[in-house]
Amino acid sequence: MTEDHEGPDQIGSVADAPPDNWVDRYAPAATRGYLRLSRADRPIGTWLLYVPCLWGLSLAILATDSYSQHDLWTIVGCGIGAFLMRGAGCTWNDITDREFDGAVARTRSRPIPSGQVSVRGAVLWMIIQALLAFLILITFYPTAIALGVLALLPVAIYPFAKRFTWWPQVFLGIAFNWGALLAWAAHTNSIGPVPIVLYMAGIAWTLFYDTIYAHQDAEDDALIGIKSTARLFGDESRKWLRLFLTLTILLFGLAVVLAAHDRSVLSLVIAIGGPWALGWHLTWQLGRFDPDDGRSLLKIFRSNRDAGLIPLPFFAVAMLV
Repeated sequence: MTEDHEGPDQIGSVADAPPDNWVDRYAPAATRGYLRLSRADRPIGTWLLYVPCLWGLSLAILATDSYSQHDLWTIVGCGIGAFLMRGAGCTWNDITDREFDGAVARTRSRPIPSGQVSVRGAVLWMIIQALLAFLILITFYPTAIALGVLALLPVAIYPFAKRFTWWPQVFLGIAFNWGALLAWAAHTNSIGPVPIVLYMAGIAWTLFYDTIYAHQDAEDDALIGIKSTARLFGDESRKWLRLFLTLTILLFGLAVVLAAHDRSVLSLVIAIGGPWALGWHLTWQLGRFDPDDGRSLLKIFRSNRDAGLIPLPFFAVAMLV
C-alpha cells in the first residue's frame, strides 16, 4: 500500500477498491473485513449482476404489455438479492482462492489472505448472506424460485473454472446473467425464447468486459498457472473482444425483437435502440482498450455499469408508446 492510502479509516483496504469508498470511510471497524469480503467496497460487481435482472424484467413487460406493483418489488428484491448473492459468491470465491489470492499482487490484500477474516468466519458470513437472499427469493413465483435455487450450481463451480479451462469467463457469464432468466420468470412465471436469447447476450457481454478485466492479472496468472481468456487470446484479444461485442448486440437485438414484435412499429424501433446504444458504448470501450495499462483496464471495466443501464430508458419509453 502506498502511504497516501493508509489513513486511519483505510487500514486493510483492498488494493483495487475505489479510493475513499464507503466501507473504508464509514463502516464500523469490526465489519470492514466482512464487507470487503462481499466486495461492498467495489459495487461494480453488484451492478453487473443486477443489470441483467432489469433487462429481463423490461423485456417481460414489453412482451406481455402488462405490469403491476409486484414488478416494483421485483426491481427492489432483485437489487437487494444481487447485493447479497454477489457478496455470498465473492465470499465463496475468496474461500476457494485464498492461496491463489495471496500470490497475486492485486489480490493479496483481500480479507482472507491478509488475515482480516478467518476462513471459518468467511463460511459463516457466506451462509448468512445466502439465507437472506433466499428469504427474498421465496416472495417470487415458483418458476423464479426454482431458477434461483438452480443458480447456486454455476456460482459454486465458477471459482474452480480457471483451474481446468481457458474459458472461466464463460462460467462467470453463466452465473452473472442468471438474473435475466429469473426476473423474466418473476413477471411471467415461465421461461421462453426471449429470456434465453437475452441470457446468451449477457454471457457474450460478460466475455467482453471480463476479458478486459482479466488482462490486469495476466502476468501473475501465468506465473501461478491460472487460466483466462486474456491469457488465451493474448495479442489477439482485440479481435475476440470485437466478436463478443458483435454477439452481444445481435443477440440482445434479437431478444428485443422477439419480445416486442407484437407491439407498435414505433415501440419496437425505440426498444431496438437500447441494444444499439449499448453497442456504441462497448465500441467506445474497445477503442480505449490497452492490455498493458492496468489503470485504464479497471476504468473500462467499471464503465460497464453505465453501459448496462443505457438500454433501460429506451425500454421505458417503448413501454409507453
